[in-house]
Amino acid sequence: MELFRLSHILFEPNNYVPDTLDLLADEEAREYWLNTCEKLVEKYVNFALTNNEDPTVEIRALKFKTCYVEALKELRINPLAHGQLTIRLLLDVNETCLRSQGFFDLWKQQKKYENEGALAALSARLAEIDEMLDSRTRWTELCRGVLAGNMFDWGAQAVTDILDCGLKEALVKIQQRPWLFDGLEKWLEKLEQTVHHCAAIFVDNSGVDVILGVLPFVRALLVRGTSVILCANEWPALNDVTNIELEEILQHASHICPVIASAWSTGDLVVRSSGQRGPCLDFRTISVDLSTEMKARGVDLIILEGMGRALHTNLNARFAVDSLKLAVVKNAWLAQRLGGPLFSVIFIYEDKPSHT
Repeated sequence: MELFRLSHILFEPNNYVPDTLDLLADEEAREYWLNTCEKLVEKYVNFALTNNEDPTVEIRALKFKTCYVEALKELRINPLAHGQLTIRLLLDVNETCLRSQGFFDLWKQQKKYENEGALAALSARLAEIDEMLDSRTRWTELCRGVLAGNMFDWGAQAVTDILDCGLKEALVKIQQRPWLFDGLEKWLEKLEQTVHHCAAIFVDNSGVDVILGVLPFVRALLVRGTSVILCANEWPALNDVTNIELEEILQHASHICPVIASAWSTGDLVVRSSGQRGPCLDFRTISVDLSTEMKARGVDLIILEGMGRALHTNLNARFAVDSLKLAVVKNAWLAQRLGGPLFSVIFIYEDKPSHT
């Protein structure tokens, strides 16, 4: 996509660099992430073997392992073998190796199971939010809910012990305020001053994340009069929700929440493909249809949720509209590099540049 077509989304689109870390220039980071990805291979293989009854699964899992390990070895020798070396590229190569062996959606059944469980708990979560009559208290809890929901990430080794727990347990795990990047007060002040016309929310994981974290936040925006475009992956990657899965989730959520049902029927709440095939987000490759619709709908708020979209990529991105970047740092090395503990919170709110 020509970069001028992104001028309504990105501030100075020609200067846009999606990736936070340049692993070619940063030797320490390169070694860490190459080693980490190599260790994660066994996790993927074990998951494939225990969640697939196909008789060919063992040989395909072994071929996947060989494919990815060899790719990592090549990158150690020639870091530019697959293009600019970044965390985004390492994750994309992993997905390519999985798909080459027929593992197109390794977490499909797990996502379905987690979506069903989270939908069963949605009504209670919305009632819990509605009991908070003070607006600032309610919005603080909504923001904490998005962050806690983002803990449910099958791509993060550090959270495997809470994946069978619920949102309440995750709320206890995340960093207490003040957060590592704490723009909550600035966001709460913005809510008191402005009602955004349309928000584009780039979502992350299935299950608790999108259903108990993001949807209550979405409902609160809709009640304020802000329409919402939920942007999800085109292709499966890890346990990230896809646009097709998200549409099905909203169909079910519509039977639970009248606000979502009304907005869903009028088009004030829509689901769109972001055009992405991996767990990160490169605005240069979002679908032309989405870019066009964002402009037509007058999007004036971009929300990026999760490490892949708001930390590995776009942490330093500047937008032509107001923006929120929300993530929990579920990697101890990265948290330390950023100057905080494991499960540090990234909550960055930025007003649009004054001269756009």
